[in-house]
Amino acid sequence: MRTFITNIGELVTNTPYAVSDNASAAGLGARVPDHGTARLGIRHNAAVLLDGDRVAWVGDAASARAHTADDDLEVVDAAESAVIPGFVDSHTHLVFGGDRSAEFAARMAGQPYEAGGILSTVAATRAATDDELRERLAGFVAELHAQGTTTFEIKTGYGLTVDDEQRLARLAREVTDEVTFLGAHVVPPEFDNGMGSDGDPDDYVSLVCGAMLDACAPHVRWIDAFCERGAFSPEQSRRVLEAGAARGLGVRVHGNQLGHGDGVRLAVELGAASVDHCTYLSDDDVAALAASDTVCTLLPGVEFSTKQPYPDARRLVDAGVIVALASDCNPGSSFTSSMPFCIAVATRDMGLTPAEALWSATAGGAAALRRDDVGRIAPGARADVVMLRAPSHVHLAYRPGVPLVARAWVAGLSI
Repeated sequence: MRTFITNIGELVTNTPYAVSDNASAAGLGARVPDHGTARLGIRHNAAVLLDGDRVAWVGDAASARAHTADDDLEVVDAAESAVIPGFVDSHTHLVFGGDRSAEFAARMAGQPYEAGGILSTVAATRAATDDELRERLAGFVAELHAQGTTTFEIKTGYGLTVDDEQRLARLAREVTDEVTFLGAHVVPPEFDNGMGSDGDPDDYVSLVCGAMLDACAPHVRWIDAFCERGAFSPEQSRRVLEAGAARGLGVRVHGNQLGHGDGVRLAVELGAASVDHCTYLSDDDVAALAASDTVCTLLPGVEFSTKQPYPDARRLVDAGVIVALASDCNPGSSFTSSMPFCIAVATRDMGLTPAEALWSATAGGAAALRRDDVGRIAPGARADVVMLRAPSHVHLAYRPGVPLVARAWVAGLSI
């Protein structure tokens, strides 16, 4: 399948050379305001050729005639609207059972968020059948696609037994290559002596590092740990992450969500691809991230849903930290699958410009997944492209809550 998208008013490529080319051609040079747009590689009056699952060509719409002679070519007129790379959502928890709307309502009435609420989802997920979980997951994937997300990660973590974690990994793997083993989400009741159990949390950590990891490793690419009070200590998290790394899995970390802690330090020390949440950061944390290639993934939906303070993304970007945005779609602390919503919140409340937020939701997410084939529109990249019902990427933040995705392609296929 070959698709030619032409008459694009604004094309975001995330290849920075393009914006300087256009600025020079317009005679504007250094007088072009930046606000983070240089990283977007914006082209105007552009066109894109998709050939199979790859981007084959990017250029000026005026050159379109040389690429439209093929009878098998579908020509799409963008009518001067904006086209962007598909969103890369690098942090979700999409395989689960149950509902926690009552918990959300309680938080809106003033009850603080605590990690322990995860256990209600664990109980509901354990009780659900594979077909029930699969059907619900398919609905979430459809939501993601409708809102322009073309690459997404899914974590386990709502089973917390060997068999249940394995089936969550297996179900997630049916819809994405980016699956993360999160057996170290919380300590289940049967191992939590603080909940009246005779079990020992360290015994659960041993299970995660042993039989549970053995069962899940064939289905996953990543390992993660919730390094936080109410979840796992730095020492326990290190055991889990090092065990996963020894099995060839990439490392990710949940850290610094509920307060200052050791999650960022641990992630940087272990060379993690990303550390996610980062709501509470010291100056040392920011400096460590800036000196590393560990991506700081911010999750605006969490602060929106839990009423925690928003992290200062401006501080991070100005320090040179690689920042990604992700939805953290889950039933407890961030039940949104909308990356445009996350862009709007990050722009309004976290100090990012619309351009910086879009980059973080595309190229930033790709960096958090250690991917160079997604999050950009360039020859050789995967053909993940989103056409907006808007003339500019700025409308993603400018028009919050409005469905702006007119059409999207995943690996060259229209969805």
